[in-house]
Amino acid sequence: MTPLKEFCLKYTEPQRLIDKGIYPYYRAIESEQGTVVKIKGKDVLMFGSNSYLGLSNDPRLKEAAKKATDKYGTSCSGSRFLNGTLDAHVQLEEKLAKLVGKEEALCYSTGFQTNLGVVSDLGGREDYVLLDSLDHASIIEGSRLSFSRVLKYAHNDMDALEHKLKICAPESVKLIVTDGVFSMEGDIVKLDRMVELAKKYNASIMVDDAHSIGVLGEQGRGTASHFGLTDDVDLIMGTFSKSFGSLGGFIAADHEIIHYLRNTSRSVMFSASMPAANVAAVSCAIDIMLSEPERIKHLWALTTYARDAFKSVGIDTGHSETPIIPLFVRGDNDKVLTLTRDLLEDGIFVCPILSPAVPKESTLVRFALMATHTFEQVDIAVDKITKAFKKFEII
Repeated sequence: MTPLKEFCLKYTEPQRLIDKGIYPYYRAIESEQGTVVKIKGKDVLMFGSNSYLGLSNDPRLKEAAKKATDKYGTSCSGSRFLNGTLDAHVQLEEKLAKLVGKEEALCYSTGFQTNLGVVSDLGGREDYVLLDSLDHASIIEGSRLSFSRVLKYAHNDMDALEHKLKICAPESVKLIVTDGVFSMEGDIVKLDRMVELAKKYNASIMVDDAHSIGVLGEQGRGTASHFGLTDDVDLIMGTFSKSFGSLGGFIAADHEIIHYLRNTSRSVMFSASMPAANVAAVSCAIDIMLSEPERIKHLWALTTYARDAFKSVGIDTGHSETPIIPLFVRGDNDKVLTLTRDLLEDGIFVCPILSPAVPKESTLVRFALMATHTFEQVDIAVDKITKAFKKFEII
């Protein structure tokens, strides 16, 4: 056996979970990503998707993607930097910049690549990247590739952030990178206080709006819009795989920052560009979001309804303020996984969140809503989840 195989075989946890029948990952879905999906031939209510506006299976997006494929083909066959820029990319970037209130935008092939390419690129050895302890993994990976010094502060603790800013050299770049909506527990960054600190210490702010666009702000424009602080946030990042029902990501900022990233960010320069089908789907989704405000209104009505229902039966939903509702188990991983398996067998798809991704005392089931869910579907889910939580003596 080669050393490489020996190295891989030392990681035994997945096989242990498979042997116990509670392995929860790579569950194959046999249908489109709607409020009801098909798994092993059975209909299951989907409460694990990030399609907040419910557009992943919208016929208008499908038609836009088909037309773009007919015109441009299935691949750009190269990077944006060389042969892979379409006029459709440029038009989408102009649309995105206008959407979030910035001068320019730059599209990447995925949201992960966006954070990887931006966070790693903005700063040098004398500079600083300041991260919330619960920032997304893509931000963490970007910081690992950065030459800047990385400082982490306690989750959403602005006093802790100020303590870190105090130790930074005044003349250095100080890039604060935060999620707008934190993807596991559904709470919102304290952006108003963060902006005050950024001004005090001459720092810059980058907000990851992956879970915010389509959810927060005027017409779903994101976290900065939600707070009325668009001009005070330097960079706004977003993804297309959530509210916009496609795949890809973008960063928006002023001309100087985007010009720099366009010519130095390795994950855009050395990755194949977004296929035209994805570009067209995103553009169509933006139009729908802006023209159908009732989607976001219904999403928030569902959110309040579901959160109140879970709380009324004694389920701990933490500090969630958004359609991401954590249902805390606060137990060992196997309990969360067994609960998740049993719920799937009962027709409810939710996502287990385990340690070490979260502390052991914070393990949870992640329940996420889409604008296309109905109140009746929420009632069914709450009822079945309540029974499961009682069975496992969580409530």
